[in-house]
Amino acid sequence: MHLLENPLRPYAWGSVTAIADLLGREPSGDPEAELWIGAHPGSPSVAVLADGTRLPLDELIRADPAATLGGAVASRFEARLPFLLKVLAAGSALSLQVHPSPDQAAAGYDAEESAGVPADAAHRNYKDRNHKPEMLFALTRFDALCGFRPLGESAAVFGHLAGLLEPGSEEAGLLGTVAADLQSGAPAALRSALAALLAPGSTVVAAVEAAVASPRDTAPDAGRFAGDLATVAELGSQYPDDPGVLVALLLNRVVLQPGEVIHLPAGNIHAYLGGLAIEVMASSDNVLRGGLTGKHVDVPELLRTVIFSPLAPPSVPAATNLLDQELYLPPYEEFQLQRIEVHDGGAPVPLAQNGPAVVLVISGSVRLDSPKSDLPLDRGQSAFVPDVEQPVLVHPVQGAASPAVLFAVTCGAPAEDPQQ
Repeated sequence: MHLLENPLRPYAWGSVTAIADLLGREPSGDPEAELWIGAHPGSPSVAVLADGTRLPLDELIRADPAATLGGAVASRFEARLPFLLKVLAAGSALSLQVHPSPDQAAAGYDAEESAGVPADAAHRNYKDRNHKPEMLFALTRFDALCGFRPLGESAAVFGHLAGLLEPGSEEAGLLGTVAADLQSGAPAALRSALAALLAPGSTVVAAVEAAVASPRDTAPDAGRFAGDLATVAELGSQYPDDPGVLVALLLNRVVLQPGEVIHLPAGNIHAYLGGLAIEVMASSDNVLRGGLTGKHVDVPELLRTVIFSPLAPPSVPAATNLLDQELYLPPYEEFQLQRIEVHDGGAPVPLAQNGPAVVLVISGSVRLDSPKSDLPLDRGQSAFVPDVEQPVLVHPVQGAASPAVLFAVTCGAPAEDPQQ
């Protein structure tokens, strides 16, 4: 087992204090958006070896994939760690985005490689050949936009907003047209509405400005649409003139309470608005953005990727097994999440492992115990557990005043063979 040193991503939308407060250290003074724990080549964790030397985790895995990943995982995922654990701290909204399917990711990456697009080019869409399903475990209240809401709800709010704008104006006409398309319930209505709202031009910009500035309190049905108009005002203050402000009204506004979990499959359009969370995903950095960002936006590719059907936010309930393991099992082969809580005087908890695992302690102290080694971990520390170290028990530290809480990620169960 190896202690890890993990890179911070200082994106502008990150909180200055949330990750530092969670892990018990001093803030850096800069936005701290994401802490990456894994072997993604873009920002790999660094493993501290027994002799004190340090080696990027992806290099450690490449040196001996059979021992680190296990033969089955190495074969399934081409000798790479298939998951990435993040601590995500959104101090403000981050980009309206969607992730590709495995086939689209592979085709998009190969096309950009063939075209000679530099790997670090700002306009590059596909950084690797992998898809990027995600799962998010809320540590605090966490606000997000996730998936299309029912068409009738969207039609009503766009119709209401159009009525608040100057009659006969181009921007009122745009929002009225969107409302009418959605009200029709036609199969192509969502795509038409999203394309219209993301179209370049002054009319969309004017519609965003007018929507943000529109009067609310005295309008008919003001109470019914208060939440939607509050979302418009919130996003408009952060991203003036951005079409993502209006696209938000097509989506479900989700408020997760601590301990609630959702997963985001390929094609699900979403945006995180604020909060602190544990995020787990397939090890990929493929993001197609449509708004609420200063980064590269590719509307045609996003429209090609989005699945245009209303979808309630897919929640992931906790599953507790006979070993008293608290597991979160999304429908993906790449990852699953385990939350572990141990108390002084209580029994150790077995670490769930399908091959390798990474562990992050967010409260208290523990000792990882395997047949090969022991590794103590304090709050804020993390570790890589190779496949060869199984089985691992998580022990509480004697005399601890409070319980220890940690998260562990390992591979998901392999999909069933359709031939069997």
